[in-house]
Amino acid sequence: MKISCEEASHICTKSQYKEASFWEILKLRIHILYCKACAKYSKQNGTLTSLCDKAELNVLSEEDKECMKKDLEKRL
Repeated sequence: MKISCEEASHICTKSQYKEASFWEILKLRIHILYCKACAKYSKQNGTLTSLCDKAELNVLSEEDKECMKKDLEKRL
């Protein structure tokens, strides 16, 4: 059940977007018990997520992105 630091960072990112499974989160938690670097990364990632949530960031809709892309293509 041991995972690499690379896999731990991947699971951490998936967890941030609520895409990680129960087993992945369990493996990540076990990993960060003995890996201080990943524990620090996970904590910083959580802080970043929290700050982004508090900032109430807005993103463009897919439709708006497509319109911008077409407009840029016309200009080129």
